[in-house]
Amino acid sequence: MKFSFKFIFRYSLLFCLILSMTFVICHQSNQNINDDEKDFDLSVSIGWTDYLAIGIYFVLILAVGFWSSRTNNQKTVDGYFLAGRQMHWLLVGASIFSSNIGSEHFIGLAGSGASSGIGIASFEYVGIYTILILGWYFMPVYLASNISTMPEYLQKRFGGQRIRIYLSVLTLILYIFTKISANLYAGAIFIRLLLKIDNILIGCIILIVISALFTIIGGLTAVIWTDAIQTALMLIGAIYLSVTSVQAVGGYEKLMKNFAIDGLPDRLESQSFIGACNASVANNSCLTCSSITPYYRNLFRPATDPEIPWPGIISIFISSLWYFCSDQVIVQRALAARNLTHVKAGCILASLLKITPMFLLVLPGMAARVLWPNQIGCSNPDYCQKICESQSGCTNFAYPYLVIMLLPKGATGLMFSVIVAALMSSLTSIFNSASTIFIIDIYLRFRKKANETEQIIVGRCFVAILVIISVIWVPILEQSHNSQLFPYIQSVTSYLSPPLCAIYVLALFWPRITESGAFWSLIVGLLIGLTRFILEYSYSVPTCGTIDIVDRRPSIITKVHYLHFGIISFTVSMLLAIIISLATEKIDSKRLFRLTYITRHSEEIRQDDNTIVVNDQQQRKTDAELHAAAAKDDNRFVQLTNIVAIIVIIIGAFFWGFYA
Repeated sequence: MKFSFKFIFRYSLLFCLILSMTFVICHQSNQNINDDEKDFDLSVSIGWTDYLAIGIYFVLILAVGFWSSRTNNQKTVDGYFLAGRQMHWLLVGASIFSSNIGSEHFIGLAGSGASSGIGIASFEYVGIYTILILGWYFMPVYLASNISTMPEYLQKRFGGQRIRIYLSVLTLILYIFTKISANLYAGAIFIRLLLKIDNILIGCIILIVISALFTIIGGLTAVIWTDAIQTALMLIGAIYLSVTSVQAVGGYEKLMKNFAIDGLPDRLESQSFIGACNASVANNSCLTCSSITPYYRNLFRPATDPEIPWPGIISIFISSLWYFCSDQVIVQRALAARNLTHVKAGCILASLLKITPMFLLVLPGMAARVLWPNQIGCSNPDYCQKICESQSGCTNFAYPYLVIMLLPKGATGLMFSVIVAALMSSLTSIFNSASTIFIIDIYLRFRKKANETEQIIVGRCFVAILVIISVIWVPILEQSHNSQLFPYIQSVTSYLSPPLCAIYVLALFWPRITESGAFWSLIVGLLIGLTRFILEYSYSVPTCGTIDIVDRRPSIITKVHYLHFGIISFTVSMLLAIIISLATEKIDSKRLFRLTYITRHSEEIRQDDNTIVVNDQQQRKTDAELHAAAAKDDNRFVQLTNIVAIIVIIIGAFFWGFYA
């Protein structure tokens, strides 16, 4: 491989520009400390070692991204969008994990841990099993069907165009308004506290632009290689901070024993405020502003628990199954693997890594509340507003507190790089996957003769459009304050994902489902979810402890937990799909070869009205055999992967039982 002078000169200038911007922003941030914030100073001075750590990180990670893009064939669609389908299982597993764990997890999981204990880890521990389900049940079908995107699979499975286009558009909307927005909001919180810049927009724009550069220049190869490096950074930095924070509160046992007491705010203003509030609000509801649930040590909680009722575990499984088994960002990483054996091994690695967020993020969040109960656990809306510019609470600031207050100079810059790595990992994954969906599922519907060069160029332009939309969203995110970020993300997922999960499950495991059943089930499920979503955010939520304010939200919001709603939505969608399918003509079995789990090994030629017909019958037969072979394991490692997967399942069951 040769690097031309033009290549070296171009990217050397880019590296210098990034280093310069990093220094200027960090230096300027130290000059913008408001006097009002000194009593609640959340940061240490940024030293030259922090500049060095941040700058070196950006330079190295960009260099790796550019290098990996030049070592892989970027002139083909498979090379650009699916990394040539040649990724090793270590890279696949690391990429799945880092694509899942973004900066919203650092902020959201730690914040929820600070608010109510370890219950939020249920979302992570359910993922242990759904990732394995992806590798053992969904990926064999996806590989045998020879698809590049999830909408493409549904089109092959059901025929027609409307489901594929519908799902493509919906997926892109979800990316913009949930995934990108959540990552940017989480990143904005950290940047505001660490760099102390008045304009968060500047920091977010820089992060978005750098993230987009990986995708625009390198395709999925650059994304997966940088994902792997960033996974290592995330784990190393988070492990260090986890140990430091838990030790700071006296150790694990003391934290788990005294969290409900040590985490209470001790300010007189809070106590007098609660007393005044309770005098005007029924049922002493203001006590919840500062109290901690007695079930903070449990994953399984009463059915009436306001955070995670135990029946909601079913809904968590539904959302997790949709996310890990049918979301383009995750599945695209698995599709890039060399073969099914590498897929399964990668899924095993990702499943094992899903055990770590509880200890690396949730427990440190709890420790942060114990260390700073008046700030993280504030109950007075006015005081919370002064601390974090949010009247609803400051638990989202738990992890940034730890990074800024506990770590020495240099280490603070390193952890900043880790948070940025998480943000960039998620954004690069989303940008690449979104461009893949747009090109393959939408653009080629209207531009069927587009060559591969045109597809890649248009895909890169679409990433630029996503960047612009994301930047436009930043000011809105800056004004959006939720007391807990992670439950917000999960609530939106529970409103919109259950119908999709139902259709994917039926598509793989019930050959009788028809296109009409799938389409109308998706439409009705979407209407139900959007109705709940619109109602949820059409009414203002009374700030905890606000005097003389009555909760006027309808009962469907106040009495039906978002996790319970997910179960209802999934059930309605599945029943509707079954009823309509039984009432309509079934799909010819010749159109289902290698599109369902029971036909994944079929070597018969599939009748497909939606693909180009190859005149050479022998060539079609050969292609069918190759696709069927893709769904088979390497016989040398079948038993090994199965045994290790069983061990992972047992490990997951142990943690569920231990923290039940």
